[in-house]
Amino acid sequence: MGFFLETLLGGLMTGMLYALVALGFVLIFKASGVFNFAQGAMVLFAALAMARFSEWIPGWLNMEPGAVTVALAIAVSIAIMVGVAWLIERLALRHLVNQEPITLLMATLGIAYLLDGFGPLVFGSAVYKIDVGMPKDPIFILNNLFDGGVLVSQEDLYAAGIAAALVAALTAFFQFTRTGRALRAVADDHQAAQSIGIPLSRMWVIVWSVAGVVALVVGIIWGSKLGVQFSLSLVALKALPVVILGGLTSLPGAIIGGLIIGVGEKLSEVYLGPLVGGGIETWFAYGLALCLLLVRPQGLFGEKIIDRV
Repeated sequence: MGFFLETLLGGLMTGMLYALVALGFVLIFKASGVFNFAQGAMVLFAALAMARFSEWIPGWLNMEPGAVTVALAIAVSIAIMVGVAWLIERLALRHLVNQEPITLLMATLGIAYLLDGFGPLVFGSAVYKIDVGMPKDPIFILNNLFDGGVLVSQEDLYAAGIAAALVAALTAFFQFTRTGRALRAVADDHQAAQSIGIPLSRMWVIVWSVAGVVALVVGIIWGSKLGVQFSLSLVALKALPVVILGGLTSLPGAIIGGLIIGVGEKLSEVYLGPLVGGGIETWFAYGLALCLLLVRPQGLFGEKIIDRV
């Protein structure tokens, strides 16, 4: 039973990390109706900025690396991601207002390749580390219930708490703020939103800025675990089934979808993998997403879209 719980908790923590990446996809789609293929590239770009400024700032200020320099690096990285959002709106999105969704989708694909190339060009292409002070040593819990206890990663626990806080904050933002309601109106119909005075360009800058901050959080957590390298941009591929499962318009759905896939991957690999030769973890998420698409295309918590003619 202890081993099962350890596997279960490991799956939950992994799923929470997948969900953090999925939040960026959901955020852009919920606020603009665009599926953002650049989210993975934004994660890599933000992580590179954070890693490099964490190295540069102590030297510039003649300070020892510590909490102050980390906070400054985070602040600078946030400013950079807001600047990237402004440039994306200024140079690309504002010229594609009221265009077909496929046009906007292809624009995000172009932005992804641009960021994938520009990030390593500016910040370097080596493997960098990020250290924001999160404890990495695992701990044992439930010692009184199971012999030897259950091994849990403290870093994963912090990541789970951050993800839960992000979902709560973003859900409140969309539901209870004037800007959040305006963003939902833009996603429903660009022309109708403009006709009632909602500034489309400002809304896009806001939502891409928020998505950039989410990408930075993801980059810090994944970079802290795995190091900052080009493969970090590919982590978005693991989030695609999460988005499909939870629903493209549901922030809580991204979390629940991530947890389902994380747990399903771990349990299937541990208990079914030996029976089929292993490798289930690599395709389980996509198989589950495909099965769901056949019966519920909008996902578990997505909004069903009905077009009337």
